[in-house]
Amino acid sequence: MSKRKDSYYLLSLGCSKNTVDSESMAALLDGAGMRGTDRASRAEVLIVNTCGFIESAREESIAALRELAATKKPDQYLIAAGCLSQRYGHDLPAQIPELDGVIGTRRWMDIVDLILRLRARKHPEPLYHIPDEAVTVGTDEHGVHRVAVQGPSAYLKIADGCRRPCAFCAIPAIKGTAVSRPADRILDEARMLRDGGVQELILIAQDTTDYGHDLGVKDGLAQLLEQLVAAVPDVPWIRIMYAYPGYVTDRMIETMATHSQIVPYLDIPLQHAHRQTLLRMRRPANIDWVHKTIGKMRSAMPDLAIRTTFIVGYPGETDEEFDTLVDFVQEMQFDRVGCFTYSFEPGTPSADLPDLVPQEVMEHRRDVLMSVQQPISLARNQALVGRTLDVLVEGQAEAADEDGNPTGQMISLARSYRDAPEIDGYVLIEGELPTGAFVPVRVTGAMAYDLVATPDLMPHMVITPGTILGPSA
Repeated sequence: MSKRKDSYYLLSLGCSKNTVDSESMAALLDGAGMRGTDRASRAEVLIVNTCGFIESAREESIAALRELAATKKPDQYLIAAGCLSQRYGHDLPAQIPELDGVIGTRRWMDIVDLILRLRARKHPEPLYHIPDEAVTVGTDEHGVHRVAVQGPSAYLKIADGCRRPCAFCAIPAIKGTAVSRPADRILDEARMLRDGGVQELILIAQDTTDYGHDLGVKDGLAQLLEQLVAAVPDVPWIRIMYAYPGYVTDRMIETMATHSQIVPYLDIPLQHAHRQTLLRMRRPANIDWVHKTIGKMRSAMPDLAIRTTFIVGYPGETDEEFDTLVDFVQEMQFDRVGCFTYSFEPGTPSADLPDLVPQEVMEHRRDVLMSVQQPISLARNQALVGRTLDVLVEGQAEAADEDGNPTGQMISLARSYRDAPEIDGYVLIEGELPTGAFVPVRVTGAMAYDLVATPDLMPHMVITPGTILGPSA
């Protein structure tokens, strides 16, 4: 018998939502008696949970599959899972002949069954499991938790799929329409994460503000937040990601402002600021709503941090439309901005639009927009110098000098309420603080993306993982 029998290697690519799907597949594999390993050479089953959202993500996924295929042994199975598989699964074996199985993102819960079928097959042709029906959450999760723990934080998936009509996005074609998870299951998972020592719950979905629509619940996200606060009052931070413009309601704003557990941070991808561009994108085009709603939020939560993203170079984007976006960014003074060049996605409505913007123009516009945003981010960070913030310690690292050389000095890497994991900055603190502790720090310096701080502790105070100090205690 092969030494690799009943072991698996799982590589997760793409966003945090994909990470949750990977953790759910791993839980099913573990429950079936298989063992996870971080070395592909030791695994019987090699799984890549792919991303297929944009061209660069597809290229990364194909490269990862090819790398595993190049060293794959006769007693190993290579499986492509996730978004790329759902969208292009039947085309993958032509690019990667060593592929044994393909399973789409809509049926990740059938991963064990696919492996059993691979072991029993009599012919080497790839097995496909890419059904069209999008039964992904709620009623058919095989009892596994829809969470992914990342140090002291955890992603908690509240829904899957999307019903929005954005012309540039393939997610509805990949994931299917929006399906909300039952609130009681979400609350049970929040309690489980709390009991496991998680200090931050990060609510994720393709569109968190659409939570409950398919269940007939109005203001579903606000209601869920109120239930979460009551269910886990001892989890210090609850963070909201992926809000959709036009669906941040007054009740949601009031709920965020009323409960200190819900951090005053919102990730709301706006994508553009010119009405005609937004109409071509099939996105909400009421810029007046954006001004009014962000004004309401900042009035209710003076310390609010807003992250948004924009697409430049969308088909037909004129110099005037781009200039409007630049003016909008300067006016709104967002804390965090991500900027992406338009990615041509076959099969989406935008693929048929005329007046494509040349690649070099797109890249120039991206650079211009980020050069406008960088001093804004720096100024908003500089305004925090001298303030005391509670931060969540994520780990430690060795400091480096200006040339990138190690100095031998250890620093702690932490995040404030203004920083979501993986996409925002860090608070850099001299010395080693325990991972998972909440510590008050005094901000002593600011960069465009990161802050520098020193612990603001009483003499002889001892902190341990899970410690909560400062004003939020």
